Amino acid sequence: MADRQSYDLLVEHALSEISELAPWDLEEALGDLTEDDLRPLLIDVREPYEFALGFIDGSLNVPRGILEAACDYGFAETVVELVEARPRPVVVICRSGRRSALAAQTLRALGYRDVKSLKLGVKGWNDSDYPLSDVLGSVVDGEVAEEHLTPEITPEQLGPTIKGTG
Repeated sequence: MADRQSYDLLVEHALSEISELAPWDLEEALGDLTEDDLRPLLIDVREPYEFALGFIDGSLNVPRGILEAACDYGFAETVVELVEARPRPVVVICRSGRRSALAAQTLRALGYRDVKSLKLGVKGWNDSDYPLSDVLGSVVDGEVAEEHLTPEITPEQLGPTIKGTG
């Protein structure tokens, strides 16, 4: 088991290969767009139930589990806007910036030229008091969003403890 990779190591490796964009930099970039500017494609890789609870306006939900198939023609999961976005700036979003780092690394491997991961994810966006929308087009209350963006970890999810430490 010594050669087993952990999720933290996979994310750390991805972060060394991709670029990140802070929430305030994304907000500024979106606000500074002129008619001639190409708006970045915002890809939210969270699961649909997470996305429905609050997302950055204009985001396209492409769950991490179908990302590779969504990026190419010929699959039931194909998302045409994403397939055609290879020359466009793309910002990948998740809850905390970890899944989006892995997704950004994947998109780069699939030929996307200008890909960034949203550092701190939707949680960081919400913590910076930027608005989130719901599927009805309403603004999500920041405190309500915070509850959904900070799930509790169960004792089982923490894993076994090593006896004799602590």
